[in-house]
Amino acid sequence: MKRVAVVNDLSGLGRCSLTAALPVLSAMGLECCPLPTAVLSNQTGYDSFFCCDLTDSLDAYLAEWEKRGVRFDGVLTGYLASVRQARQIETLLDAFRTPQTVFVCDPVMGDDGRVYDTYDDTLCRAVMRLARRANVLTPNLSELCFLCGASYGELCALPGREAVLRRVESLARTLLSDTLHTVVVTGLRSGAEISSLLVTAAGGVCVTGPCYGGSYSGTGDLFAAVLTGELVRGTDAETAVRKAMRFLEASIADSFRAGTDRNDGVDFQTHLGMLL
Repeated sequence: MKRVAVVNDLSGLGRCSLTAALPVLSAMGLECCPLPTAVLSNQTGYDSFFCCDLTDSLDAYLAEWEKRGVRFDGVLTGYLASVRQARQIETLLDAFRTPQTVFVCDPVMGDDGRVYDTYDDTLCRAVMRLARRANVLTPNLSELCFLCGASYGELCALPGREAVLRRVESLARTLLSDTLHTVVVTGLRSGAEISSLLVTAAGGVCVTGPCYGGSYSGTGDLFAAVLTGELVRGTDAETAVRKAMRFLEASIADSFRAGTDRNDGVDFQTHLGMLL
């Protein structure tokens, strides 16, 4: 059975981070090996939460993995709380990655053109350094602009959807390298539709679906988990993106119809059969 190391926090409520990745990757027939960066009572979108930062424990955690000589077929990283955690992930890559390992980095830094309050310039630079070591990146539009040094405001002001997509593809293409072969820009909204733009050396492919209501907790985590699982299973990138989009579409539609609170995440559990 192939193994995927997932570096993220564990939230008791909110269906995001590790509680999203664990069931998704397991349903896909993969062993999900969590590296929990923090344990939270609930995700941070609620009006209050308890958080236990596990940074001080991660070095010992990784040392135990190293004793066992484990290697991973995939590595998936998400939200980071500190520069030290970014360095610990680099340690993981150095110790447990092989030439065949698929490293998917979700470069979580911000949204709506703004960097998250918990991020400073030093942490953003650490995420950017980590992103350069990835094979696949899954930034949202804001994060793409941060990674490329582009203006979010100017990008959003372009006339028409096609002009925006051309500019997004052009920016994403500047990130490609011998190591980083795939960029998937997520959450591109236009009217009643939402798209993901897949960019590789071969070109750009836009995958579009209906948009239901507002944003929900954990959708980016679910997308990245499905994408990672499919790539580790040997699926081509376009098929993997389409599968992740359809899975999210079904899950969000159910949540919208049920009136699920956005902080509770989406009702994805009944759709795990799509991933078998």
